[in-house]
Amino acid sequence: MRIYTFNINGIKARFEALSRWLPEARPDVVLLQEIKSVDDGFPRQHFEDMGYRVETHGQKSFNGVGILSRLPLEDVSRGLPGDDTDEQARWIEATVMGEARAVKVCGLYLPNGNPAPGPKFDYKLGWMERMRARAAELLLAEEPVVMAGDYNVIPQPEDAARPEAWVDDALFRPESRAAFRRILALGYYDAFRLKVQGPGHYSFWDYQAGAWERNNGIRIDHLLLSPQAADILEDVGIDKAERGRDKPSDHVPVWAQLLA
Repeated sequence: MRIYTFNINGIKARFEALSRWLPEARPDVVLLQEIKSVDDGFPRQHFEDMGYRVETHGQKSFNGVGILSRLPLEDVSRGLPGDDTDEQARWIEATVMGEARAVKVCGLYLPNGNPAPGPKFDYKLGWMERMRARAAELLLAEEPVVMAGDYNVIPQPEDAARPEAWVDDALFRPESRAAFRRILALGYYDAFRLKVQGPGHYSFWDYQAGAWERNNGIRIDHLLLSPQAADILEDVGIDKAERGRDKPSDHVPVWAQLLA
């Protein structure tokens, strides 16, 4: 079971690119972020015709997450528990029924948090604490869990080409990184780092200042695995070449393959 996370930065802007990428990559499951569309506005029928089950948790013009799956989905739920007043569409869950076993997937678009300090940064840290509580609950089932998405967190200096440029940014501030580590401390694993070590591996390049051309990137798209998912991890990857294609997102697909 190959599970991808992909921040597409708008389904309208990335419709053609996503439609081209899907038959090439043939993912079993794709967790999408920043669809920037209400549920009724998402081109569901188009992707269903391509063989995918489609579930979305949308929002007009901003945020929005979704799941495309070639495998059956059960127990779909929307919204991160812990704050009934939160109207931002940033979390979706489902159980993917694999050939060998079921895998719980959580697609997330974690708040950016800039400018920091400030209310947006406070929202980010509060959201991460709610996520930590949900992540702890998910471990109780003792089943494979994959929490995948745009975390808007640079975990370590090696995850940025120029870490010194991010010191005061919400993505790299100590509070954000500490909140990320608290989730890992529950017993989760960064799938990519279980297989690949060292600097130079990025999933995001800004559209500005020639970041792509100079490989001035950061790694902020992560798949965190429960121990049961880590035990069946076979491979990982970052589809870097997508950033150099026509009308790309500023993020590229990141994936983990599980024996499921």
